[in-house]
Amino acid sequence: MSELLPSVYWEERARSFAHRGAGLKAVCSYGMPSFYNRAIDLCQRLALEPWLAVTPGMRVLDVGCGVGRWSRELARRGAFVTGIDLSPTMIEEARRRARADGVGGRCHFQVEDLSQLDLGERFPLVVCVTVLQHILEPERLQTALRRLASHLDPGGRLVLLEAAPSQTVTRCDTKVFQARDVSVYLDAFAGAGLAVEGITGVDPMPFKTRLLPHYRHLPRPVAIAALLGTTAISLPIDALFGRRWVDASWHKVFVMRPRVGDAVR
Repeated sequence: MSELLPSVYWEERARSFAHRGAGLKAVCSYGMPSFYNRAIDLCQRLALEPWLAVTPGMRVLDVGCGVGRWSRELARRGAFVTGIDLSPTMIEEARRRARADGVGGRCHFQVEDLSQLDLGERFPLVVCVTVLQHILEPERLQTALRRLASHLDPGGRLVLLEAAPSQTVTRCDTKVFQARDVSVYLDAFAGAGLAVEGITGVDPMPFKTRLLPHYRHLPRPVAIAALLGTTAISLPIDALFGRRWVDASWHKVFVMRPRVGDAVR
């Protein structure tokens, strides 16, 4: 893939897949088969569920909202959600889906770049799912985390879900994705004035990360059969035990609050 601006890359993803089905091919694994993206979506939902409790009228910021999966879920639970995304097509699709689900009045969506985010308000809950893994430059990562921290209430909670293996693994890295090991994230969180409350797992089974670097080079029937097999084996274990097997998990959920005494920059 040639070098792409993030805005161009995400707009291409959105135009290709955001309007199809549940939009998972746009926001989970780009263009991959539906069964695989449904498995990813399920594991993410199970991993995030403990942290998505909201009170009626609670204000939530959904960063990198895509087609509004988490915005609509939180709005159905009574929250008022602001969703931001880099792609205008994602934002328009999020608005359409929110209206179709009957929660359009509880969702406000707008095009924003996280690295320059300044909404002029803070939120008790900020949710950010698989966004930072696409910000490759260390300086931009630190800026993004500071922007997230600056939108948290003093006692607010930031919930991140990112590819964060416990040891450095580069075989799945691309020009638009990087699986940073967990220690890199922990250092970056500290630099942004964030205190980690907890870390849970998502998907400890390793088969997909071993297959994916080779997937697109295999004959299509072989690739689909191999992906179906790895998904069928991995999903029950990931779904049942993913939250507990933190060290083995490819993705992790980080739960954070502003560190007491630190000024948000």
